[in-house]
Amino acid sequence: MPPTIEQTAITAPLLQAMACREKLVMLTAYDHTMACLLDPHADILLVGDTLGCVIQGEQTTLGVTMEQMIYHASMVKKGAQRALVVADLPFGCYQLGAKDALRAAITLVKEAKVSAIKLEGGSEAYASIQTITQAGIPVMAHLGLTPQSYHVMGGNKVQGKSSTDANKILSDAKAVEEAGAFAVVLEAIPASLAREITAALSIPTIGIGAGPDCDGQVLVINDLVGLNQARAPMRFNKEYCAVRSTIDDAVGSFAAEVRAGIFPGPSHCY
Repeated sequence: MPPTIEQTAITAPLLQAMACREKLVMLTAYDHTMACLLDPHADILLVGDTLGCVIQGEQTTLGVTMEQMIYHASMVKKGAQRALVVADLPFGCYQLGAKDALRAAITLVKEAKVSAIKLEGGSEAYASIQTITQAGIPVMAHLGLTPQSYHVMGGNKVQGKSSTDANKILSDAKAVEEAGAFAVVLEAIPASLAREITAALSIPTIGIGAGPDCDGQVLVINDLVGLNQARAPMRFNKEYCAVRSTIDDAVGSFAAEVRAGIFPGPSHCY
């Protein structure tokens, strides 16, 4: 009997087939433990350069290095049995052109053993997407709010609100598909624009702050489980639980028991 989708390690072609009949689930992951927890539920695990913000405590993703991406992606890949593992190309390693982009993509695939890479940009990234894809590495594109353009955009702001900007994002979406991208992330754009793009493309769209009509959805796991010290500021985030409160209560109890001489008790001693 052939393996079911649930039993099969997901590849880029399989993901595209899945998008024709069900919504895709994508989550970020940054270490082995979280990858193991998320893998049964996710179709895609993204080792995002968001680690610069949620792991390193920086304001932007711009300082994340290739060495750091390899370190985190390697751990996630070891923990993923089913999900497709995608890693971001960090800022600075692909903006100079297609040759640099290919070199960076090969490095991530060889050293971290990820199955695909993600990069930001539309028509300006056409040559890089095409070159990487032709080398045999699946590419996920990223349009709309692109965090590596933080300073140009003046912060993390909704994109595509004017007709001119919306037409540019639609044109970019068609360009990345033509270049060979197997999927595209649409971040912080009007739901109506995401609906139009999804209808216009034959590759899956993964939304984050892009409405319900995309082929799939992604959230940063730290935002989803409430692991950060405060609620995520972007409107599109949904906090499904507040792990920070559970940790605070548990550690507070541990500290109190140590100071009171309660822990360790007889059952914890050899």
